[in-house]
Formats: sequence, C-alpha cells, structure tokens
Amino acid sequence: MTAASAKDELLGGRENLLVPGVARWPQDPDKPVIRLRGVVKRYGGRDVLSGLDLDIHTGLTTVVAGASGSGKSVLLRLMNGLTLPDAGDVWLFGENTREVSPERLLELRKRVTMMFQSYALMDSFTVAENVGFPLFENTSLPRKEIMQRVEELLATLGLEKAGKKLPSELSGGMKKRVSLARAVISNPEVVLFDEPTTGLDPVMIAFVDDMLRETRERFGITSVIISHDMTSTMNLADRLAMLEDGKISTYGTLDEVLHSGSELVSVFFDGVGRLEAEVKPESRATSQRLWALGPGEEALA
Repeated sequence: MTAASAKDELLGGRENLLVPGVARWPQDPDKPVIRLRGVVKRYGGRDVLSGLDLDIHTGLTTVVAGASGSGKSVLLRLMNGLTLPDAGDVWLFGENTREVSPERLLELRKRVTMMFQSYALMDSFTVAENVGFPLFENTSLPRKEIMQRVEELLATLGLEKAGKKLPSELSGGMKKRVSLARAVISNPEVVLFDEPTTGLDPVMIAFVDDMLRETRERFGITSVIISHDMTSTMNLADRLAMLEDGKISTYGTLDEVLHSGSELVSVFFDGVGRLEAEVKPESRATSQRLWALGPGEEALA
C-alpha cells in the first residue's frame, strides 16, 4: 500500500480540506456523528427546545420536520456549534460543545457546512469566487489549486459555464446549485440544509431532491435537512424526526414514523399517500433536464 492510498484509507477516501489529516467519523450506529441529550435552549424567557434528544448517524439523511416556530433553525445552530445549549449536551464528533475550548470548537465546526435557504451568496463575487470562498478564507492552498477544484466541482454540478457569472445573472435553480457547491467544496463530513425546497414549484422541488440525493451518494456526506415539505421528506429521508413542543416526539425510518400513530405526523401527512407524495414522472424528467442547462437557460426550459 502506498503512502497516498494509506492516507486515503485513513481519511475514508476524502480529506476535509479545512482540517487536513483528520480521519473522517466512522459509520458506526453506536457512534453518532452528532448527539443531543436533554438539550434546552431559551430565547426571551421561553424554552424553544426543552429536553430534546436526537442522534445523527453517519452516511444517512435525517429530516427534521416541525411547525413554523418549533425551533428547527435553533436546532441547526446547535448542531454545528454556532450556539450552545442552556442546559443539556451536544456532542459533535464525540466532543461536548460546552466543554471544549473556543479554538477546538472552531476546528470541529470546520467539519460541518450549511446550505442556506436564501442561498447567502455574495453579490459582488463571481460564482467561482463564492464557491471557493471557504478555501480562500480557511486554507493556505494556492489560488490556482483552489480555482481548479472549483472548476471541477462546478462541472460536476452542471455549472461549468457559470464560473464568471454574478449571482444576479443566475436563476433560482442555478443559485441552489452554487450554494450547494460552496457547501461541499471543502469535503465536509456533515452538511446541514435549511428548508432547501421552500418556495419552489414541483419541477424545481424534484430537481433539488435529485440534487441532494446525488450529492450524498457522490460526496459521501451525512445530511440533516430541515423541512416541512412532506414530498421531499418521503423522497429523501433515511430517518425522520418530528419536532414538537421543544422535543423530538417521533423518530425512526419513514415507515416507523408513518405508523407511529402520532397526531403531528397525521397532520403533516394528511391526505398524502405514498403514491401521491412521489414526484410525478414528468416533473422528474424535467428536473433531470435542468442539470444540462447553462446560466440563463433554465428560464427557457
């Protein structure tokens, strides 16, 4: 075995460019990559989360669903160490976020990225500069190497013609892909998705679902998706967690949750059978066609 192949084996085949040399978290059901126990988070004197327990397992897509204002976004902030619990514990890669130093917490956070609901692209940066930003800011890689990585990733996501464009020149679907490219450019182990299909029509929902599924398979990431879109949930979730009254009230595989008898589950899935929830074939075909389109062409599809 060569030194390079030995390193690849140690790192699970993909080195996180923000924390080089750190082995990727194992795919072990007894070692969740993120674990929350008894988590309490208060804002304005109100418990947004009150004794929440949840495990996020490596290599799976976990969807967290709940009503508006139930604390889903707060939960995401706790998962990546952006905020700390007022009570209870959050373990990120086996380390308690309340007990590690700020410097160590930053190193742990570099292994988790996020795709924002509103894209969060910088208007004055080109697409290539937006995608490469995490590497420009957090590594000492030469600019030439970073741009090469950016170009390869953009091509992988069907964005090879978009590198020199500004965000204002892109359609919504293109911006979604650029935001995703930025989230995975560093080879993270976990990507958090905040309402990735909010405000999209059925064709674009199918497109985003395909994009997220292919990204997980291609890049070997663990995904956590905050969503109230039950169609996407049924298409993507390996595990589904229902957030209610500050806690995870129901958790399991899709089948387990659907047959749990939970009133919240009934409300969310009311009138949505399995066949009805699946994206129509024509929408799926159109979503696949969108992958091949360049900037400005989606509007003509």
